[in-house]
Amino acid sequence: MKRVVVTGMSAITSLGHNWQDFEANLRKKKNAVKVDESLKEIDGLYTHLSAPIEDFTKPAHYKRKQIRSMGRISLMATSATENALSDANLLEDKYIKSGRMGIAYGSSAGTSEPMVAFGDLIKSGDMNGINATSYIKMMSHTTAVNVGVFFGIAGRVYTTSSACTSSSQAIGYAYEAIKFGKQDIMVAGGGEEFCPSQVVVFDTLYATTTKNDTPDATPRPFDKDRDGLVIGEGACTLILEEYEHAVARGATIYAEVVGYGTNSDGVHVTQPTKETMAVAMSESIKDAGIKPEDIGYVNAHGTATDKGDIAETNATQNAVFKNVPISSLKSYLGHTLGACGAIEAWASISMMNNGWFAPTVNLDNVDPECGELDYIQGDGREIETDYVMSNNFAFGGINTSLIFKKYV
Repeated sequence: MKRVVVTGMSAITSLGHNWQDFEANLRKKKNAVKVDESLKEIDGLYTHLSAPIEDFTKPAHYKRKQIRSMGRISLMATSATENALSDANLLEDKYIKSGRMGIAYGSSAGTSEPMVAFGDLIKSGDMNGINATSYIKMMSHTTAVNVGVFFGIAGRVYTTSSACTSSSQAIGYAYEAIKFGKQDIMVAGGGEEFCPSQVVVFDTLYATTTKNDTPDATPRPFDKDRDGLVIGEGACTLILEEYEHAVARGATIYAEVVGYGTNSDGVHVTQPTKETMAVAMSESIKDAGIKPEDIGYVNAHGTATDKGDIAETNATQNAVFKNVPISSLKSYLGHTLGACGAIEAWASISMMNNGWFAPTVNLDNVDPECGELDYIQGDGREIETDYVMSNNFAFGGINTSLIFKKYV
């Protein structure tokens, strides 16, 4: 078995596009949630909140021909990947086009704009809004394909579209591809662009917050007064590399990927099952070859939904241990869907290396039905640990758990 390390990282988020800005905003404990005027125009919608990225624009050096099949989601994913490859010193054809670099990338869906045109086609037979690249922008694997073609990646391609576990599964598949010797380097991550349809999906399930007059006070994962999630957007890329390959070229190593577990509840499309959530975490711990008590911090999925928070935290208590330190970054970013697993992995690694872990903002009173865990509140927590776990859970009962080890 090969060892797998992280040699490059980059993210585009509503809290900043580099770790310095992102951490600074975490320390300020101010989230990115805003009143979205466009949501007020949707008849019957309960929530009017979102967590958008307001300062992302197409990189000036991207040529029209290169990006004609890209929507906003692929532009963000490509930009994050370019920065991550640059961070890893891998922007050279000898690596990218060698066949030994692959890509695993995901999102819940593609860009929504061409979906409208296809809807018009189905509804009225009008195909005037459709062109040769409409489907490529819209398809669920648009990020993996567009990123791969933009850089000329010649290795294997995993296209992960599993809702909220899209990018955590991508990291897991990338890890396994290297671990079992199939690739030397993998581009791994995910992205999501904001679309009102995503808000409506959760709103119809009564899973969105209605604290429309106090956007800075929601979402509030694990809190007894939580009332639902907020939809955000973003993209994040991690570069995974075989350890000996990374050492031989003198790469900077941020962390080692040591554990991955994934499974399915097999019970309900939208209702979580704590028993199988716990199995995914236990499988990740087993894969890492460590004891549960070695985990010094858990980055929770933590969506601020009623049943989700309760199931996840009780699963964590059962699989890891009672009073393990835990927090949720969705209290700052909202739920970035297909991007959340990669963004949270990036943040977990960075917090582990810095020895400071962000609190769950807006968590004032822990719901007594949640598991008996050490919920990080207030000004955050200084923790020295060699292992962090990052968990995600998705529609369809899909569960993922990743473990990263500090590299020393």
